[in-house]
Amino acid sequence: MSQWGKPGWRFAMGSPVPVRSDYTSRELRALAKRSRDAAQARRLLSLAAVVDGASRAEAARIGGMDRQTLRDWVHRFDEEGPDGLINHPAPGATPKLNKKQKASLAALVEQGPIPAFRSVSPQRCLRRPSIYRPARDAKERSGAPSAGPPLRMSASAPARRRTAGAGGGVAAGADFASAATRDAMMARRA
Repeated sequence: MSQWGKPGWRFAMGSPVPVRSDYTSRELRALAKRSRDAAQARRLLSLAAVVDGASRAEAARIGGMDRQTLRDWVHRFDEEGPDGLINHPAPGATPKLNKKQKASLAALVEQGPIPAFRSVSPQRCLRRPSIYRPARDAKERSGAPSAGPPLRMSASAPARRRTAGAGGGVAAGADFASAATRDAMMARRA
């Protein structure tokens, strides 16, 4: 009778995976001491415990892992030796651009924006304070601490207001119910 009460059924545990015998527990501990990788050192100490005759559960506890993980590391150690106990970097996702596309993109970035297409004029770029310029230059140009150039309404979007960034008062792109509300908000800002 088996443990489930049916004749013929047996439950047997598999035998533990043997650890390669060309390293003693003393050598494994010495390798762990010299290792600069903490995870490799923990794994080497777990294997040293296995070689000394500790149970797999106890050896896994020493390395901070469960028995199945220890078994996986024993397989890696048997195949690759101590260097196999170092985490291999994951390959990552395959690149979405090939080399030619990456070169083309790099060339576009180096060229910068197309002024006519992006509606960027050289005068506008020079007039706006840049985050790369010192803050005192921005104060001198605008007359207010880090306020930047005065805000202007766009003719194409009369119901929307653009803000200068942090502390701009009204959220960027906020819709106003009427022109009077917008004018009142602009007056408060000024």
